[in-house]
Amino acid sequence: MPEPLPINHRLTIPDYELAEQFITAGGPGGQNVNKVASAVQLRFYAQRSGVLAPEVKQRLLKIAGRRATKGGEIVIDASRYRTQERNREDARERLRDLIEEALKPPPPPRKKTRPSRGAVERRIKAKKERGATKAMRGRVED
Repeated sequence: MPEPLPINHRLTIPDYELAEQFITAGGPGGQNVNKVASAVQLRFYAQRSGVLAPEVKQRLLKIAGRRATKGGEIVIDASRYRTQERNREDARERLRDLIEEALKPPPPPRKKTRPSRGAVERRIKAKKERGATKAMRGRVED
């Protein structure tokens, strides 16, 4: 049973919203890799979470991308390390990073601007000069 996951000083994900499953991992480890379930699959039930605000849940599922299921779960597979404990810490750290990113408010929408008249005139002048330079590159006639 996983323990609660502290995100910051004000937010902690309770243990009942997390589920860990240990599976065999590929990669280095020799024959040991076939016998020991060292990889971790961490599941966070984001859609049903009672500690996250609805807009944070939406951002979290969007940020999670392929790691999010249609049911609103976030699944993180960790198999970088050879030991179960290190993989467990890695999965929890990656989930913490995702949630911290989702907690940040989105940037304000871009304000539409128009180029100044001087900028437009400079651009057109530069285009005309470039066109004149290219026009002079034709064949030389005797």
